[in-house]
Formats: sequence, C-alpha cells, structure tokens
Amino acid sequence: MRFRLHFLIALFCMGAATSHAQYNTLRIPDTLAGTTFDLTARDTFDQILTGNQTVTGGYNGNFWGPTLIWNKGDVVHINVHNRLNDTTTVHWHGMHLAAIMDGGPHQTVPPFTTWSPYWKVDNNAGTYWYHPHLHMKAEEQMNMGLGGFIIIRDSVESALALPRTYGVDDIPLMLTDRKFDALNQFTIAPYGDTMLTNGVVRAQYNVPAQVLRFRLLDAAIERSYNIGFSDNRTFYVITTDGGLLDTSVGLTRLLIHAGERYEILVNCTGQSGTTVDLKAYNSALPTAGVAGGENFTTGPFGNYLGHKDFNILHLVVGAATGTGVTSVPHSLTTNTFIPASSAVLTRNVSISDSTGVPGILGPNAFILNHHLFNINTIDYHVPLDNTEIWSITNTGNFGHPFHIHDVEFNVLSINGSPAPAYQQGWKDVIFVPAHQNVQFIARFADYSDSLHPYMFHCHIALHEDEGMMGQFVVGNAPAGIMNIAQNSKMKLYPNPVTNALNFEMADGITITHAAIINTHGQLLKEFELSDAKASLALSFLPYGMYFVRLTDTHGASYIKSFIME
Repeated sequence: MRFRLHFLIALFCMGAATSHAQYNTLRIPDTLAGTTFDLTARDTFDQILTGNQTVTGGYNGNFWGPTLIWNKGDVVHINVHNRLNDTTTVHWHGMHLAAIMDGGPHQTVPPFTTWSPYWKVDNNAGTYWYHPHLHMKAEEQMNMGLGGFIIIRDSVESALALPRTYGVDDIPLMLTDRKFDALNQFTIAPYGDTMLTNGVVRAQYNVPAQVLRFRLLDAAIERSYNIGFSDNRTFYVITTDGGLLDTSVGLTRLLIHAGERYEILVNCTGQSGTTVDLKAYNSALPTAGVAGGENFTTGPFGNYLGHKDFNILHLVVGAATGTGVTSVPHSLTTNTFIPASSAVLTRNVSISDSTGVPGILGPNAFILNHHLFNINTIDYHVPLDNTEIWSITNTGNFGHPFHIHDVEFNVLSINGSPAPAYQQGWKDVIFVPAHQNVQFIARFADYSDSLHPYMFHCHIALHEDEGMMGQFVVGNAPAGIMNIAQNSKMKLYPNPVTNALNFEMADGITITHAAIINTHGQLLKEFELSDAKASLALSFLPYGMYFVRLTDTHGASYIKSFIME
C-alpha cells in the first residue's frame, strides 16, 4: 500500500529518538467536531521506537487518526481523500446507514481520489470507530495504523453524571500490538511482540484523582485482551458497542475481542500520589480457542506476548480537577430490547475450519457457511423491516469475534444461557467461542437497496482477508438491480445519453442522493441532491451500459439502466 523506498527510510533513520525513560507519554488523538469532516489517508512516518522512524499510515497525521465527535440526529458529511499509493475504503464501524455509505469492500476509493459519504446519525451515544475494509488488504492497511475513534453524544448520555472532559477524565484507549523488524519497520503479522496503546510503547498517563472514563477499543489484528488493574480493583462497565447499559456492571476482568468497544469507569477518588497499571491478564486465557492465549514462540503466529500478562497503561494519579465526578452511577438508561418472539425467522450461520476447501489463501483459514467469500455472491436477501434471529454455530477449535454491518443487536443467548450482565446492551461484535452457539436478534430497518450489500464477518483481519466473510442486501424482495414498482415512479431521459442524464420523480418524491454504477456494481460517481428532478453531468463516462440509483429522503432506492453514446 506504500512506497518502501530505501532512500526514504534512510532519510528518516536519524529521527528524534523516543525517551529513554521507562514510560512514554500516552498520546490522546486530536478531535474533530461539527457536521463536515475531511479525512486524508496517507503514508507517513512515526517515531514509535528509539532509533529509526517507522513507515506508517494514518488519517490527518501519523499512526491513528483524529477522534470524530458527532451528535445523534445530525447529518454528517465526510470527505475521504485517499493519498495512499493503494486503493482503500473507510468503514464506519457500528453505524446504521445506507449500504452505499457503509465503506465496505464495495465502496472503494482509488489513489488520489475523494469519496464523500453522508448520512443522518441514528446511533446511540457510545464509542465507535472507522477503519479500512478493502478486501484482502484489511490486515495490511490496519497494520499500518489507519483507524480512528468516533464518539457519539445524545441527550440521554449527556444528562448523566459521567466524566466527559476529553483527554482528562474521558480517555480513549486504542489497544493493539505490532511486530517490528530490525529497522523498526512494521511486519505484517497476526500477532505483535510489542503492545501499543494509542500507538505508544510503554504508555503512561497522568490522571486526576476522581472517576475516570476509559473508552476501550480492541483494534488489534487478532489479539484479545483480558483487561484488569494491577491492584485487582473493581471497575464498572457502562457501555457495550452500541451504547449505554441499563446499569453499570462491576468487574475485575473484562475480556475484549477484536472490533469490540466497552466504556469503563474507574474510581480514583482520594488516590492522589498513587500509581496503578491497566494490564492484559492473558496468562489466564486458554492456550487454544482465544486469540492471544496461545503460547507460540515461533512460526507465523509466534510472538512474545502470547499467553502472558503485560502492561497496557501506567497511570499516575494526581490532584483532582475540582469539578470531576466522584462516584459511579448505578442506573444509566432504560433500553428497549427486541423480544425473541418478534422474530419472523432464524438465520443459521456456521463457522468452521477450512480443511478441504479449495482456494484457501493461507494454512489456517476459517470459513462461514462452508464457503469462502465471493464479492459477487449475495448470501442473504433480508426483507426491509424484518426482525431476525441470527444463530451462529462454531464447530471449529478457535473462537471468532463476529461482526455485522448496518445494525446493532442484542444477544439472546451464549450456548443456551443468557449473556453476562456486561454484554446485555447493544452490540455489533460478539465473540463466538469454539464449539458453541450464539444467538442475537436485530431489526433491519430504514434502508432498502437491492444493489449494495452489507457485510458480516470475523473481525480478526487475517481471517476476514482470507475469506471469512459474507454479505447481505436489505430490500422488499431479492429483485436484483431492477425493481419495477419503484421504477414506475421514476422518469429518466434522454436514454441513450450523450452529456447529461435527467430524471423526474412522481408524487413529489425528493431525491437526496444519486449514484452512477457500472455493470460490475462499482460506484463511479455520486451526486448530492435535494429535489424531485435534476440533471446529472455524465460526459466523463465512456460508451456503455450503466445504472443510476436514486435515494429519497426515506432511504428508498430507485434504479434504472441507461446507455452512454
């Protein structure tokens, strides 16, 4: 994805060395707030280890991007500028939005182009994130440091007595690990030998003596982290992936898997002058079945952190701010979850080893529904507004964090038992242990699109790249590209087209977005609109057949083909 020119590495070999102290100060990502955002992905350099700088990738800077702060109900517009030397995508992990804005493998952004998605923020207050999702390149691009936090605020969360001074008592923590070569350059590997917290080795941070809020994100390529504190203190989980729990849940250990987010509260009131370590107690993980529990020291999965305890963040507790929160709230919100009785069907999804399946890219791949991912195959057609139970059965010997796009779900059962209290909230990633079954329920509302799919996959990037992924479209019927009922409301002219394509909508239907798509389903151009009729300038298109997809204010799609002369 980047130039690996020797003269560039040599040029930066004499970069300023990191501190020789035992710890390095934790970086807090910059923030961007508002409704319009510019993100530029580019190759760059970062001083991660002492000595040579490391070639990295980042959004608007070095390793890891800015934190985007949104308000529920806002319409956000994002301009993604790709200045990498490779095609990329940006997926808005956890967002409920139209499939064409999702940033999955189909919404590719070629080098030196700009992609401009936009949507209304419907998600609850919580911690989300953005990251690349290019098929067969997700591991490589995430490994380089492309990613960033999203914080959503809403009126329910804002009314609670919670820490929310960003970087002071409300601290985002991106957990990952990397393997470095002799020149301090990243090696693409599922497991690293070095823990990175917000991109920092041996991270330390000064915090006030009050209640602290840590937004935990497992952004590792593969590793899970068994979170706890060095003094074994109790901390309190207040959110899952998609928002607040009903009540805070006290724990001394929290196992977080790739792609998952949890917000925790830690009470440091009256502890000024003390220190404590946030750690991964991974020696307690089984040596098989959970990523990071293995104790391989050699081979493609060999690493020095496997099945060991190690520090994530050294905390130095200083004076309180004077306005901080000093007690942990118990009651948080009242979630209205989806009852199992409302489901109209159950979809059975299998996870299995790939032994005997042709076309596997690596020796340890895993598969969904007994086949590899095919970008041209739609696995499921989900009717709009369907409420469904997804029953995921893992017959393999390894557990997988299962992620679904478009929806937040609530977990009904894990191997026949209710989910633990700290997982009884809205989720978009759920760990499916080896030889167990997990069931969740979700409603597929708002966005109908028979052309553009959403993804479901293992969030271990290596597994995803090797084909452990499927896709589904949401619509009233599996009608393919043409939907006669919808097309009857759409007048398209002239056809064939020479320069401009005009459309008019019946019944005063207002169109908010137009997309031009080729016969391979590739997005070629997007238009932002606000009318029932418009003219689209298409003189840039060569001769051939194309599709125009119009989206109205309710998220409904209208699709017709046309010919460029």
